[in-house]
Amino acid sequence: YYVNGDHHHNGFHELMNGAKGRDNTSPQHQQQLNTGQMDLSSDSPPEVTHWTEIMKFGFTDAPNSTAFLDVVLNDYDISQIENYWDKLRPVVGYLGTQQASKVYQALCVAYRAHRGQMRKSGEPFIIHPVEVSLLLSNLKMDGETVISGLLHDTVEDTELTFSQVEALFGRTVRTIVEGETKVSKLPKLAFAEYADEQAENLRQMFVAMTEDYRIIIVKLADRLHNMRTLQFMKPEKQVKISRETLDIFAPLAHRMGIWQFKSELEDTAFMYLYPLEHKRLSRRLRLHQKKYKETLQISQMQLQEQLNNDPTLTQQAAKVEVFGRTKEIYSLWHKMETKGERNLDH
Repeated sequence: YYVNGDHHHNGFHELMNGAKGRDNTSPQHQQQLNTGQMDLSSDSPPEVTHWTEIMKFGFTDAPNSTAFLDVVLNDYDISQIENYWDKLRPVVGYLGTQQASKVYQALCVAYRAHRGQMRKSGEPFIIHPVEVSLLLSNLKMDGETVISGLLHDTVEDTELTFSQVEALFGRTVRTIVEGETKVSKLPKLAFAEYADEQAENLRQMFVAMTEDYRIIIVKLADRLHNMRTLQFMKPEKQVKISRETLDIFAPLAHRMGIWQFKSELEDTAFMYLYPLEHKRLSRRLRLHQKKYKETLQISQMQLQEQLNNDPTLTQQAAKVEVFGRTKEIYSLWHKMETKGERNLDH
């Protein structure tokens, strides 16, 4: 699925040569968006009102430079793009040649946009959107979603505009990137504590104000990779992000049916929020791991045998497979806390 840089479609070629996006924003509204000085006169908390205003009116492109698109990539840049593509290419094959070529184009644009930016870990920033797109690809999401994963931070953190995103990759990608940029304001709500009811209200608002479910999925992949690299943040930031993850994003992943994301989000947040409990429970689980695996295997075999011998299922020629898994560490801890149990054998 390698695509030569000279074969990009006209919109890609035009923008990579410096064509500027349109700006239809009034100076007054643009100033409000840039400074965050929205009308906060309602009874809602200021943070919620500001976020609601952004979701209602959306973003429009600020006047900016497209000079970064004119930068000539050197041999090192080209080799880096190819290295990242080597990681992406095997997992986007399910999209087909045409869509895979667009993913490659998005990688080139994202690399140019984030060129020179670094993460807290000291790694190039482009690693983050690449990892997000890998997570989305592993979920077998459509091409627009994978592309949006590569571009999800470009407008917020670089000089790329929504108009340019739309010209390059279409309206759907713009909608997802713009929506992800909007909902990225949600974790910045300045509540001291998240009561259960308040967190539920925020989750419902989050879902209700997104026009495309794929926006949420991109945001969840973004949060999951950020949780994987949370060790590079300050301790207070680790706690804040983990609290948000446990209260908002993990339940959202559960409701979207993405249990892989849910489990890892919960377990990682648990590790930062309750480090002693996490360490103790992990140690106890390791001591009993062999016993639990053997019990699980025996239970699977017994259930499989019973189902295979079931006359009703046999008459219907139904094939039954039984799968088992151990309970995730946060889910186990939460259950033990709720029931007041300390015995892992219960």
